Amino acid sequence: MRCASRSRFLLLLDGGIATVSLAVCLLALLASDARPATTGATAVAVGLAAAQASCLLWIRRHPGYALTVAALAGVGLEALCPQLGWLGLVAVPMAYVARLRPPRYSLVALGLLLAPTPWKLVTGGWRDLLLAVTALGLSWTLGELQRGQAQRRCAWERHVLATERERISRELHDVVAHHVAVIAVQAAAAEDVFDEQPAQARAALAAIDTAARSALTELRAMLHALAADDGSDADGPQPGLAQLDALADAVRAVGLPVTLRRDGDGDALPGGVQLSAYRIVQESLTNALRHGHATHADVDVRYRDGVLRLEVVNDGPAPARRPGTSTGRGIVGMRERARLLGGTLDAGPLPAGGFRVHARLPVGASR
Repeated sequence: MRCASRSRFLLLLDGGIATVSLAVCLLALLASDARPATTGATAVAVGLAAAQASCLLWIRRHPGYALTVAALAGVGLEALCPQLGWLGLVAVPMAYVARLRPPRYSLVALGLLLAPTPWKLVTGGWRDLLLAVTALGLSWTLGELQRGQAQRRCAWERHVLATERERISRELHDVVAHHVAVIAVQAAAAEDVFDEQPAQARAALAAIDTAARSALTELRAMLHALAADDGSDADGPQPGLAQLDALADAVRAVGLPVTLRRDGDGDALPGGVQLSAYRIVQESLTNALRHGHATHADVDVRYRDGVLRLEVVNDGPAPARRPGTSTGRGIVGMRERARLLGGTLDAGPLPAGGFRVHARLPVGASR
């Protein structure tokens, strides 16, 4: 769903830029005294301008072909109306190519477009030559800056995911270690009383079965995380849904009223699910305190039909989402926790104001 929304947004953005480019080109063609001499030539020029602008609608999929079509259309525009500028508005597709491709590719395209620019000395003079070179150079620079910013953003998100997976791995290790310890103790007990007290031995074996199933549930999530050890202290007990009341009290103590509602019995859920649910609620309330300037928060925890649903809503403004801020990192981390459990998490501002975090954690299949 997020990918589809992003695709629609990019299509609308590209369509808007294409429309503006076409409007500027048509304005220069039709309102200028130097427009083509005949009606037929003007119609051809309008068609070439439309073809050049339409390249922006598919340039993200095939940047090389799109830039080639834009350049060829620009050659026609240059021949019909030299005063329009160097190859029409080919600088706009050039900026896209620099944004989408590394310099070893985009610089070649830039060089090919700059190679014929001395022709402007014949048709216009030094002023037109300088404008042509400047327009192409600035367009490439703009696209390269955007590409670098996007790369830094991706690198930051990968770092956040790696850090969060390391943290999840350590936490799940503690949960699984507890179950393994129970198995070891019960197995020893069963061996001691196997002949003399078979009923007690069967009870110990039943406890082993329960602990083993729970450990397997945690391991399914753990295998998706990156195992790493940075030396942090993870000796304390891991929190779960039972600790949400204490968390709400702690948040109230620092000035944010919190309403906590529960529906369904979630105390028997696997420890890894409870831990991730606690962390999601904790991060949501922390963001409301630090960044949202909220005056109230509602926490709704519901467990029905094998699905744990969490919803945290506050009445503060949406936090700024900038690379490197703890808010952005927190949302990425919460989404990764939900994903590792096979669930989903959505976070964003509400139409009427406020901010909402909603997580869906399926646990029925693993119990």
